[in-house]
Amino acid sequence: MKHPGLLAVIPFIGMLIGPIVHNSVTPYILGMPFSLGWIVLWVFLTSAIMALIHHLQSRKEGAGR
Repeated sequence: MKHPGLLAVIPFIGMLIGPIVHNSVTPYILGMPFSLGWIVLWVFLTSAIMALIHHLQSRKEGAGR
């Protein structure tokens, strides 16, 4: 992957799109309304994606030396 930093756009889009597309309380995620559950889910996914970006960038810098 040439630009692993572009993966950082995925959490932004995920957090933005979910509540806009499905603005309802009725489906619950772990006892939370959908919008809140969606945001909490993306907080954890953002951490995983940022760890992946860090891994890819450090591997890329190590190969360049």
